[in-house]
Amino acid sequence: MTSTAARQTGDRQPQFLVAWSDGHGAARAASGFRRVFGQAPEGVWAAPGRVNLIGEHTDYNGGISLPIALPHRTYLAAAVAPDDTARFASAQAEADEVWQAALVDINPGSVTGWGTYAAGVTWALRQRGVAAPALTGYVDSCVPFGAGLSSSAALEAACVLPSQDLRAVAGPPLDRTLLVAACIAAENQIAGAPTGGMDQAAALQSAAGCALIVDTGLNSIELVPFDLAGAGLELLVIDSRAEHAHASGEYGARRRTCEQAAEVLGVPNLRQIRPDQLEAALDDLRKSKAFGSAEAAEVAVRRVRHVVTEIGRAEDFIAALQEGRMDALGPLFDASHASLRDDYEVSAPGLDLAARSARQAGALGARMTGGGFGGSAIALVQAGQARHVAEAVDQAFTAAGFGPPVFLLADAAGPAERII
Repeated sequence: MTSTAARQTGDRQPQFLVAWSDGHGAARAASGFRRVFGQAPEGVWAAPGRVNLIGEHTDYNGGISLPIALPHRTYLAAAVAPDDTARFASAQAEADEVWQAALVDINPGSVTGWGTYAAGVTWALRQRGVAAPALTGYVDSCVPFGAGLSSSAALEAACVLPSQDLRAVAGPPLDRTLLVAACIAAENQIAGAPTGGMDQAAALQSAAGCALIVDTGLNSIELVPFDLAGAGLELLVIDSRAEHAHASGEYGARRRTCEQAAEVLGVPNLRQIRPDQLEAALDDLRKSKAFGSAEAAEVAVRRVRHVVTEIGRAEDFIAALQEGRMDALGPLFDASHASLRDDYEVSAPGLDLAARSARQAGALGARMTGGGFGGSAIALVQAGQARHVAEAVDQAFTAAGFGPPVFLLADAAGPAERII
């Protein structure tokens, strides 16, 4: 990095976001609950954010993704509501403002605001025959909001557990597959964000020391060991601080293009297109009149090319983990970022700069992670080099006129659980 950039940053050190201990997070949430609602909560639950190692925009195409849960968690202090009205406040909202809605009024398109993610899971469980109560809850979180680290799914998962644990009809814990489905329904139908199911699976079905193979085409979950420390590596997460929103039109537009392309190709989803069939499939898309113009058809070509090659990269990544070929991971990160930038067009200047400057500082590979249009990037680095890489990225952001990024180290953590 240039001496000019170094002078611009002065003595500023890169900001690392450290995960809270469960005791600290639970105490913050319980204290906020007592302050806002004037009583003690019935319990505190927590759910992790996630970072996706590879397999981006594949989940809604029947493909494979490979997330890990973060040690950074969202904490929810909760109690059964005195009536059938959901009430939620948050340390991350303005002045402890309470979001509320009667459960009878919660339906697709009927409510707005951040509380739709929280109350939506109660609606979704009831749709599935679960006697889930309306909740009064207070949220506090060290999962960065709008960073592409699935703060929304962490909130949903933190809310679905008390919806289960405090239900009117006692019984054994519900299958977590059902809880995942309820969280997905809340996000898709109540919050109106057309995401796939990777984030919710990571929040509820992950395991410490493992990555989660989420195969939406086969509707299966499998754990694979992810021991970076044992290989002398670390995973650096770079929050560019450029917020994104899954409910925005760009995310939905890409999903619709993929669905239309699958229909043109006569397959249920793009997972059915294998790499050796890709070029023939792209030729068929170029010849199709379904897209209305040659330009629109070429957009579909790029989207499909990303999805098919990204699924292939996810498969290669899993094989490398299983075979202990950790040196193969970095180049797969790099190829994924190029595809997301050029073919899927969901990167952003800050994400490109983060990946590029991390590689220049010695990272073994780097890419954007999450839905894109802002959010975070990840970099695979040698153990002990994370701060050096973070300093280089921070300086690059300053030189480019961007605000300072925030960093965290990602260790594969465990799933949502009751803390108190």
